[in-house]
Amino acid sequence: MVQSLITVSGGANAQIPAQTFDEDAALAGPISEGGVRTHSRSRLLARRPGFVVASLLIAFVILAAFAPALFTGHDPYATAPAERLRSPSAAHLFGTDDLGRDLWTRTLYGADLTVKAALIAIAIGLCAGLLLGVVSGFLGGFFDALIMRIVDVQLAIPGMLLALAIVTALGFGTIPVAIAVGVATVPGFARTARAEVLRVKTLPYVEAARAGGGSWPRVLIRHVLPNSWGSVLSLAVLDFGTAIIAVAALSFLGFGAAPPRAEWGSLVAGGRSFLVTAPWVSLLPGVMVAATVLALNHIAQTLREVGR
Repeated sequence: MVQSLITVSGGANAQIPAQTFDEDAALAGPISEGGVRTHSRSRLLARRPGFVVASLLIAFVILAAFAPALFTGHDPYATAPAERLRSPSAAHLFGTDDLGRDLWTRTLYGADLTVKAALIAIAIGLCAGLLLGVVSGFLGGFFDALIMRIVDVQLAIPGMLLALAIVTALGFGTIPVAIAVGVATVPGFARTARAEVLRVKTLPYVEAARAGGGSWPRVLIRHVLPNSWGSVLSLAVLDFGTAIIAVAALSFLGFGAAPPRAEWGSLVAGGRSFLVTAPWVSLLPGVMVAATVLALNHIAQTLREVGR
């Protein structure tokens, strides 16, 4: 440590330490407050076993959605009538369906369509909702009133009913289902983004940036948006689970991909006729859906608690 000395005038001359600083820290540069905060939050999250388990499950589901062949060696479309409705075993972890197809393999390949459709839906809802919320909250006035009234009208319609109407108009298939579910999630993102922008734009550092000559677009990009992501990110994780349920529900009703393509909803629907004799055909894909959604809800809740 190096101490700088100053001379105090008056009476007798005295020398007192005026400033103490760490030479190594000065050479290394200032430590980012945001970096320290992110590091401390990461350590706090890592100490929560429930969050770690939920994160590992979601990582597995996403990896299975993009590379299902890593976790199975069976063909999801190969039928074996002699193996039909076999109970779960070492050879068939989830048993087999009424055509003898390996249900574990079909569940993994079903994640391909279901999870990707949910990701597309969240991307649509996040982009459109964030745009509407930022414009509404930042501009205010007429634009705020107009956008919020449109959002209120959409909120008055149940999300599943709106998704059903949209997918009926667009036609059957995974992409129409994803678009329908994405449009239904827009109001939630718009209202959350608007609330965060209204909160952040009145904070002292935003007003200081404006007083320092910063333009509104620069203040929006540099200060408002980066500090409005917390609640929006938590909502995105939570709505990802909701989107999975919505996509699976529409697939269950027959609006998803055509057979023999596997989706989680169609797998559950395919076992309805065997609930008494072979309940695993519907039960185990349904357990996968429930576990994924519960894990996402736990992650969203933990992120919200840590971010407070």
